[in-house]
Amino acid sequence: MTAPTGTPAAAEPAGSGSEVAPVDLLVDWRLAARTAAQLAGPGPQISAEAAARSVAGLREAARAAQPHVAEVSRLVATGGGEVMVVDRAGWARNNATSFRSLLEPVVAQAFSRRDRLPSGATAAVGSRVTGTQVGALLGFLAGRVLGQYDPFAPDGGRLLLVAPNVVQVQRELDVQDGDFALWVCLHEEAHRVQFAATPWLAEHLRSRLHDSVGGLLGDPDRIADRLAGLARGVTEALRTARDPDAAPDDGLPPLMAALTTPEQREQLARITAVMSLLEGHADVVMDDVGPRVVPTVATIRERFTKRRAGRGSVDRLVRRLLGLEAKLRQYADGARFVRGVHEAVGVDGLNAVWTSPQTLPLPAEIADPAAWVRRVHG
Repeated sequence: MTAPTGTPAAAEPAGSGSEVAPVDLLVDWRLAARTAAQLAGPGPQISAEAAARSVAGLREAARAAQPHVAEVSRLVATGGGEVMVVDRAGWARNNATSFRSLLEPVVAQAFSRRDRLPSGATAAVGSRVTGTQVGALLGFLAGRVLGQYDPFAPDGGRLLLVAPNVVQVQRELDVQDGDFALWVCLHEEAHRVQFAATPWLAEHLRSRLHDSVGGLLGDPDRIADRLAGLARGVTEALRTARDPDAAPDDGLPPLMAALTTPEQREQLARITAVMSLLEGHADVVMDDVGPRVVPTVATIRERFTKRRAGRGSVDRLVRRLLGLEAKLRQYADGARFVRGVHEAVGVDGLNAVWTSPQTLPLPAEIADPAAWVRRVHG
């Protein structure tokens, strides 16, 4: 399935002007996007008319979700970017562009400490290799993501809905297509509102991520050593992926845990706590709205959960290596935090979390909402 004519397309990831940006010496972003599109494939085969109905239904569901999320969350959101219904290739292009935008200042700063840039031949070969690797990752995800709010898009935040994946999962679950589309959009709209109602949040996360990625890259002369250490990291990651009891109890993907210092893991834990809040809050909003506007929500939730648990062993291994299993834990951990705070101080009390970076939950507070309530509300 491909998005119909008229669906907005992402800009091609590339440097600006004739001068090659350092970030483009590391990754061939166009190759990454092409590789992702090839690996993900077009999705389920349906007629052009059915594809157009699906896209129109998703756009309508995105609009319908807005007042319901606003009522339940009690967050006032103005703007928040456009809603884009895309195919798998479009999702990959958008994310390659955003990933490049996120990395560009970090890599530029790192390379500014070098006397000279890599030679053209060296850069071309290296960027193609990493472009293929990034494309493989994006390709895996492009076939699975239903929706995403991207706060780091170069031209502002945008909500992406991946039409072929929504159609495929709706068919697999054998649920009402309109109900399923709205259910998906409720979660993604909650993310849009989180960032639109909290203008400082995207920049705060961007700054945190820049610091973390900069620490992981280190000096550019050491990047090759970092990549060489990936083989050792993969070996360790495979061991912990097959033996959950051997994995470090910090919620990090095994590949990340294998390549970070304790100090860097602590920094990443703070980012993970914020992501747990965002995912848990979106799930709670979705579930609180659901029974009123999605008649078959109980069936959708039950079948969706069973589908998630029933994936094959290879898929589960890859998801664990990439940290997607950790992301699933974020939904549950964050939802428990949000509901715990709700019980103690209500929705308006929870919304104090969006006041400033200082009111965001600390890693330990995600598992102990009462500690956050004591710290923030006294």
